[in-house]
Amino acid sequence: MFKMGNRLLSTLVATTALMALATAADAKTVVRMMHQGDPGWVALYGKVAERFEAANPDVDIELIYAPHDAYNEKFSSAVMSKQLPDIIELDAPFLANYVWSGYLKPIKSYIDQDLLDDMTASNVAQGTYPIDKDLYAIGLTDSSVVLYGNKKYLEKIGARIPKSVDDAWTRAEFEDYLAKLAKVDGVKWPIDTFRGYGIKTEWVTYAYQPILNSFGCDLIDRTTWTATGTLDSQPCVDALTMMQTWVKNGWVVPMSSGTNQFYADGEPAALAWGGHWFYAEAAAKLKDDVVVMPLPKFGDKSASPDGTWIWAITTQSEHPDIAGKFLSFLLKDKDYRDFAVSQSAYPGLKSFAAQSPLYAEGGPMAVAFEQASKVAVPRPPHPAYPTITSAFMQAVDQIFNGEDAQKALTAAAEKIDEDIADNDGYPPFDGN
Repeated sequence: MFKMGNRLLSTLVATTALMALATAADAKTVVRMMHQGDPGWVALYGKVAERFEAANPDVDIELIYAPHDAYNEKFSSAVMSKQLPDIIELDAPFLANYVWSGYLKPIKSYIDQDLLDDMTASNVAQGTYPIDKDLYAIGLTDSSVVLYGNKKYLEKIGARIPKSVDDAWTRAEFEDYLAKLAKVDGVKWPIDTFRGYGIKTEWVTYAYQPILNSFGCDLIDRTTWTATGTLDSQPCVDALTMMQTWVKNGWVVPMSSGTNQFYADGEPAALAWGGHWFYAEAAAKLKDDVVVMPLPKFGDKSASPDGTWIWAITTQSEHPDIAGKFLSFLLKDKDYRDFAVSQSAYPGLKSFAAQSPLYAEGGPMAVAFEQASKVAVPRPPHPAYPTITSAFMQAVDQIFNGEDAQKALTAAAEKIDEDIADNDGYPPFDGN
């Protein structure tokens, strides 16, 4: 009887312990984060989440991966099913639409103050909603596009190598060099503009809007918020007709040839209109033959893009304080920053800039940082942006495939204005 009592007691103790563990597990706070990214980034987020969970055993971080090309579709599905995660990664130009639609919380009260104080001006700008001027997102990085050149080809045509934004190639120089490079042995295409990214990503609008801006036009009038008369104006038509001519001349790497012809075997592309992230791969293959230059000045002024993938907390989050705690942990994580440096990530925090010698004065990517401070133009911060970018990308694709530029841009402008009208001007963007 005594032994049986011990067994019963042991069983009760064990059962109680298991129930306690189960209760503790049930009591854990789950914070869900949706993100995109290449395999290296995906693996890194998993490791950072593990470290955070070890330091905060009452929290589970659930990571939700969405492929880059399908990210916006997956986000839309989460909205429709009312299952938005606590944290989302979003492309900066979509922020105005997400805030206007009620998806995001202001973020300042949830992020560590030292990180808020550490943000560069462009980082603050890409995370700020233009109506209430509040901060809704933060990132470790920002972005830019530069013109990469293969030095051995440029030397063969005697090309001038610009060292700063003020020294950028003119349109006449740029097109003269394209024509000359087309005749150089070993060059199959003078330039890769990364058509291979397609029109399901944000690339076409992000990378080509600066050409419109340099011509003196834009995707939309940023005062009246109308596209007709702006996107289909003569300067924009001239800009896209110019690019169409490059394609017709066989100067541009076709979409079917992918996105790495600048450093692919044989180095068939002499120039690359590429993002800052491209530098790490290109330099690893071409080493000292890589030349980094500012984007050309096609009209009276230079222009470059900015804005990248940043982190926000959704209005559906039941634990925004813990979500903010994890984001702060992520942005300060040493491995996260070290990996970002290895990927030639563009600094969006001052402390990260200090860790990024590529962008320091005299560094190989210093001209990209100079563009950000002198000539960067953000994509339109308007709730209609999803329609703006979709309409423009479709128009560019049609133009590159032979459509008349005026016709394609007029149709795009009408589509944008129709969306804005259908939403009553997206008040208060309509002034009301």
